[in-house]
Amino acid sequence: MLGNRSRDTAPELKVRRAVHAMGLRYRVAYRPEPSLRRTADLVFTRARVAVFIDGCYWHGCPEHYIEPASNVEYWRPKIARNRERDAETTAALTSAGWRVLRHWSHEDPARVAEQIAATVRAEGLKGGRSPGR
Repeated sequence: MLGNRSRDTAPELKVRRAVHAMGLRYRVAYRPEPSLRRTADLVFTRARVAVFIDGCYWHGCPEHYIEPASNVEYWRPKIARNRERDAETTAALTSAGWRVLRHWSHEDPARVAEQIAATVRAEGLKGGRSPGR
């Protein structure tokens, strides 16, 4: 499992490049709320938007997740706990005033970037903050 990246995955890098090309700047692998031991893949601090690019296997994508053939007793609860943690993280950040965006790694990076940019710009305007370029 050491070869499995927790950050800088190929889908995440594609989304980051696309968002950066749109003129938006963000923090990478950053805790939106310091008291919460969770890091988001992209964080727009001024607009208070946290973005997660979830891997289909590790987060149990309803479209692509396939249960492993071996060691099911280990993997089934592990994936279930990941999904529970995702829901807990979303709820905690939302209640702290953050806008949480979750996307699957199989989604088109350009579309994901467009949705992120639209949300960041809209949230930036709500708070009277500069929405970026």
